[in-house]
Amino acid sequence: MKPVADSKELMKGAMILTLAALVTKILSAVYRVPFQNIVGDIGFYIYQQVYPFFGIVMVLSTYGFPVVISKLYTEQQAAGNTGRADRLLAISLVFLSMVGLLLFLFFYFGSGWIAEKIGDPELKPLFKVVSVPFLIFPFTSVFRGYFQGKGNMVPTAVSQVSEQFIRVATILILSAVLVQQGFSLYITGAGAVFGSITGGVISVLILGFFYLKNGGANPFTRFHIRDIFKDAAWVVKALTIQGFAISISGMLLILLQLADSLNMYASLLATGLTEEEAKSAKGIFDRGQPLIQLGTVVATSMSLSLVPAISGDKSSNRREKVLPKVRLALQTSLIFGAAAAVGLYSIIVPANIMLFENANGSEVLGVLSLMILFGSVILTIMSILQGLDKSIFPAAVILAGFGLKYILNLLLIPIAGTMGAAIATLAAMLAVMFILIYKLRRELGQPVLSLVFIAKILFSSAVMAAVLRLFLLITDFGYGYIEPDRLGAVFQALISVAVGAIVYFFILIKTRALTEDELVTLPFGSRIVQLFFK
Repeated sequence: MKPVADSKELMKGAMILTLAALVTKILSAVYRVPFQNIVGDIGFYIYQQVYPFFGIVMVLSTYGFPVVISKLYTEQQAAGNTGRADRLLAISLVFLSMVGLLLFLFFYFGSGWIAEKIGDPELKPLFKVVSVPFLIFPFTSVFRGYFQGKGNMVPTAVSQVSEQFIRVATILILSAVLVQQGFSLYITGAGAVFGSITGGVISVLILGFFYLKNGGANPFTRFHIRDIFKDAAWVVKALTIQGFAISISGMLLILLQLADSLNMYASLLATGLTEEEAKSAKGIFDRGQPLIQLGTVVATSMSLSLVPAISGDKSSNRREKVLPKVRLALQTSLIFGAAAAVGLYSIIVPANIMLFENANGSEVLGVLSLMILFGSVILTIMSILQGLDKSIFPAAVILAGFGLKYILNLLLIPIAGTMGAAIATLAAMLAVMFILIYKLRRELGQPVLSLVFIAKILFSSAVMAAVLRLFLLITDFGYGYIEPDRLGAVFQALISVAVGAIVYFFILIKTRALTEDELVTLPFGSRIVQLFFK
């Protein structure tokens, strides 16, 4: 039971988890498009009202507690404390099961109260369904922490991808069947949320299979009850402080959605909209979520792979090697975040029609698309700070950002409707981003990116936006020749993506924002170099 200390194995494990995270995030974003097409804007509103609560479970069982458990398990194994390492697993399972049980009871028996507070009593059955995954997450968290602590990332990766695949399949199949059979959209929504249960069960079964296959013993049989009380305090403290801190740091987008779930519908009703109009408006607003997730996936995968490298350099007192890695990560997030945000903003109308059948809410979705830039930078900085063992501060900032978003919703939605909610989101994210930039600068003792580099990114983005607007203006005539409009939007949007990417990277290279060597280190960098330098 030797802990993994070899840096090559560490990086290999990090890459396995990064790939799994990338696949799950893509699945999480992509399925919402066909799901919205099946259930419509009101059906999408119903699902999105409860999704943030399930999203919290996903983060707890994927990023928060497994990371802490694996870290503590590795430390105990390295110190030769095999018995204490086993006690850690047992105590973690008991503690998290108690937390899960309390949350299950709250959401199941409080489902009616929660639905009333949100303003839509018909959501009650959905909250009953979403309560069940809270009973499952303790097992997935401890299993994943155990395997990651032993340096075996395969079970975690397989369970994550399988869980997401089964969940997505359940959502799409059940929603299609229930709609076709004429069930109400609320019953359909409950069926979609049921995917969180099927996915969770599959994940536990897969992790249990790997545990038994590897000859894992029952940790409860190796010590007396007094040993639990002896070690319970430090384990519970670590899980409570570190586990929740890391979890909250990974909940940025989920908590912003949670704020919208809590007060947007009621605020829209207060503006004079009917119930159906308010639900439809919220559903249209929620179209932005899969777009934002897809846009930030590059930065998120980069940030996940960054932590082991930065942690390794920091723990080895190689601080001079930290800054280049930090700079590379931020350059990547800024380059791709700006390209995705400005590009999507510029082509939001055909993209909206292509994905969601009509152009409703395009102005609001255009504003929301700018979240991709801010989100990319925030997620990367949080990952960097986590690598520097600074996980509590980002968590506090994220919670403050959630509070700011909640308050701004109450102030701006009565004035500007869903556009007010979009502005509230951007304002909260800007505040979070600037605070984290300030914190990172203080930690490193110097600025990471030059103003010249940032100016070149902004210039390249502005040129791309101008070219794309001109391209759309020229090609709009095509809608008169292609039926239906959605097919025309597909051609226009996809060609625009290619045109925008070529223009953006051409300007970026000509302004020498990055050297050829720096470009090669970026995702798809070698292809870009071949295209523009050869």
